[in-house]
Amino acid sequence: MVDDKEKNMKCLTFFLMLPETVKNRSKKSSKKTNPSSSNSSSSSSSSGGGSSKLPPVCYEIITLKTKKKKKMAADIFPRKKPANSSSTTVQQYHQQNLSNNNLIPAPNWQGLYPTIRERNAVMFNNDLMADVHFVVGPPGGTQRLPGHKYVLAVGSSVFHAMFYGELAEDKDEIRIPDVEPAAFLAMLKYIYCDEIDLAADTVLATLYAAKKYIVPHLARACVNFLETSLSAKNACVLLSQSCLFEEPDLTQRCWEVIDAQAELALKSEGFCDIDFQTLESILRRETLNAKEIVVFEAALNWAEVECQRQDLASSIENKRKVLGKALYLIRIPTMALDDFANGAAQSGVLTLNETNDIFLWYTAAKKPELQFVSKARKGLVPQRCHRFQSCAYRSNQWRYRGRCDSIQFAVDKRVFIAGFGLYGSSCGSAEYSAKIELKRQGVVLGQNLSKYFSDGSSNTFPVWFEYPVQIEPDTFYTASVILDGNELSYFGQEGMTEVQCGKVTVQFQCSSDSTNGTGVQGGQIPELIFYA
Repeated sequence: MVDDKEKNMKCLTFFLMLPETVKNRSKKSSKKTNPSSSNSSSSSSSSGGGSSKLPPVCYEIITLKTKKKKKMAADIFPRKKPANSSSTTVQQYHQQNLSNNNLIPAPNWQGLYPTIRERNAVMFNNDLMADVHFVVGPPGGTQRLPGHKYVLAVGSSVFHAMFYGELAEDKDEIRIPDVEPAAFLAMLKYIYCDEIDLAADTVLATLYAAKKYIVPHLARACVNFLETSLSAKNACVLLSQSCLFEEPDLTQRCWEVIDAQAELALKSEGFCDIDFQTLESILRRETLNAKEIVVFEAALNWAEVECQRQDLASSIENKRKVLGKALYLIRIPTMALDDFANGAAQSGVLTLNETNDIFLWYTAAKKPELQFVSKARKGLVPQRCHRFQSCAYRSNQWRYRGRCDSIQFAVDKRVFIAGFGLYGSSCGSAEYSAKIELKRQGVVLGQNLSKYFSDGSSNTFPVWFEYPVQIEPDTFYTASVILDGNELSYFGQEGMTEVQCGKVTVQFQCSSDSTNGTGVQGGQIPELIFYA
């Protein structure tokens, strides 16, 4: 056994040292071979009975002899550019195959690609050697896609059972009406090429395909893609889909966005696309951070679209019909009286008795029983990140003459900035006009112009954005304010570059936008107010 190993090692050394000799010998032996009997000679050589005297290429000996990490073919033979610049690359095959525009590969195409991954990639959506075809998509929008059973079975246990299991059926064509062609192609690309290519308009369909055919790593990538692209505009739709696909982490992320940016989420077009069960869960939500009149109007918008889905006229009666018992999950008695009188009471959705009872609920000492939930939602409790250890005032600062106070910050977890805490007058009570702004790489994400009253103390006073702004982790954002009011105010000092606020770590750095002296060590914008 030892002699065999040594012999093989010598063969390998000989082969590696004399590649040109081996090539020449290979050419000579091929000339001696009868072309008409090429098939038989190739089969005999594969079985070990060939007459070729070429030394065997025993790459595995390297792994057996040394206990190092196994080398891949690409590591042993770095890929070289073909002499002919017009040679087809893997990327070109991908581009051709995405549109099912399959071309016959160049002669000896296998030799162009050193790894099994690259050679498999050439087979992606390629009719060459295909032993099965899929007719994918709903009637009228189908696409016929080629497949290779072995490759598919290696990539999916469902395909393995379909082609090699006990109940396998030998079909040349398989119809898949419930998967979109683009999503099926994305899954095939992952199986063949080990590449994940996701797009916002097809990621949900790709997730469905990955779940159906049990391709867990692709499914996880789809969920990660959805989490990173999650916003108030699509949170309600993704909530519905995450429950359908049983993805609890994505569900939790959706709830975080919906709770913090509830009014934006309820006003989004996506809210009207959710199913009835998701509607109920949102209306039932205790931590929804929204005015109840906004919840009521969103429910009516959903009801109008649902009438269209059910081919019903968008009448008041039908809107109430499709809402059903979900109407009573809207906490109408907790609305401001003006919102109720000018909104819900005149919508026509409520009966006359319900309207009268709710008015009595607002005004009467003895309140009637209501079917509606009468307890206000808890909403979210804002957190405050204070970046100064002390504050002070002097006779010559802090002054405001239309200049900008600004600071940059970054967080390690996704949060939603609701506003800033600002210092007020050091010379008695005063009113300030504040223009607050939040930017990322120069792009304005949120701004608001409002007023706040300072009582002359060193306390901070909150100034709010119209809607909370979503902040992604590990990216610096710029918080700015331009104040107009009393010339002198308190200012912070002994600033910290890093502050731990609950489970969120906030880092601060100076901003080039600051023209009024605010920086890390001192100045304005002592607090960030956020939901986490």
